Amino acid sequence: MASIWSDEGRLARLLEVELAALDGWAAVGAIAPEVAAEIRERAVPPSAERVAEIEERTHHDLAAFVDAVAEQLGPVGRWFHYGLTSSDVLDTALSLQIQEAGELILTGVDRAIEAVVERAEEHRMTLMIGRTHGVHAEPTTFGLKLVGWAFELDRNRDRIKRALEGLRVGKLSGAVGTYAAIDPEVERLACERLGLEAAPSSTQVLQRDRHAELLSALAVAAASLEKFAVEIRHLARTEVREVEEPFGRGQKGSSAMPHKRNPIVSERICGLARVVRGAAVVALENVALWHERDISHSSAERVVIPDALLAVDYMLDRFAWLVEGLVVRPERMRRNLEASHGLFFSQRLLLALVDAGLERSQAYELVQRNAMRAWEEEQDFETLIRSDSEITSTLAEETLEAVFDLAAYTRHVDVVFDRLSALTRKEPVHA
Repeated sequence: MASIWSDEGRLARLLEVELAALDGWAAVGAIAPEVAAEIRERAVPPSAERVAEIEERTHHDLAAFVDAVAEQLGPVGRWFHYGLTSSDVLDTALSLQIQEAGELILTGVDRAIEAVVERAEEHRMTLMIGRTHGVHAEPTTFGLKLVGWAFELDRNRDRIKRALEGLRVGKLSGAVGTYAAIDPEVERLACERLGLEAAPSSTQVLQRDRHAELLSALAVAAASLEKFAVEIRHLARTEVREVEEPFGRGQKGSSAMPHKRNPIVSERICGLARVVRGAAVVALENVALWHERDISHSSAERVVIPDALLAVDYMLDRFAWLVEGLVVRPERMRRNLEASHGLFFSQRLLLALVDAGLERSQAYELVQRNAMRAWEEEQDFETLIRSDSEITSTLAEETLEAVFDLAAYTRHVDVVFDRLSALTRKEPVHA
């Protein structure tokens, strides 16, 4: 990813666009094919140092690039950059860089999905307490938690892929996009050679809604990774300690406290998500330009587009590593589940009382008064229920046995995992 956004990577892509345009000119008969062939043979990407040296004089980066290449070419150099304006080359080359970077991002998403699915299967039936508002709610499984992550990652993949397709375009339409100095067929041929489509309409630049869509998709993906990382951070807290980040031999969690094993990778992911969200805001600001264009977008996107793609690429790599090596503690999950004295059975008890004929409000009051005692006195909820004559006179013993059956919380787990299997096979998933 770093090489794509290096000076060398950028200059190579600029040259690729220029040469594709020359081939297009030759194909329509505007220049001799041997001229295009000679330029293609002799032209090499100039060094970043040489371009910078010329730019000191020109104060124009693309003009400096053109001069740096043309000085290698001799007399045929007069055809280099023929009929083009700077943004023709800059925007089309940027699309090439984005496509190459996008493939790495999609590969990273695929690795993350694979890691999450594998661990989800491993912990399909690993019981843990589900929490809402940070408070014990009802049991779930760690596998089900991870299944949700897999589906969300897949949605992010779709969003990023759509945004990349929106940027699989180039433009060689000249100043203000009228083709006054270039044949539209040259644009079509050049873009075809580059693996792009010619934008159906452009001004002097490709419209920046395309770039904003990509950075917005990256920001959503970063937000998802942050969400997963926040969950890991919570579950890694000392009081919870249901999972733990990998901790290597010789690693130090603190310069002062030798006992520390901190969720530093998860925290790093959360921090970088803020950077990517900020980049998306900049991209949205870049959509509105003056008339056919200004260059207020240029300086900003030279920072935020590489930064966002670099950050998300890194975040995906670290997240996949984190999931692959995550230490999961089922015994701690079970202990935490039991810490709320069985209160999570309250809904099943409520429904059983309603099924037995009680009004819902009456049933709720009966369950809640026992639940509050369990909370305040730290007593076992089932024991309190079995000593409540109003409840035991309403519910038969076999009904109470069914109410307090943990297996009820896992009986439909396979339904969700069947949907996950359809996802991994890229089949339609039906809720």
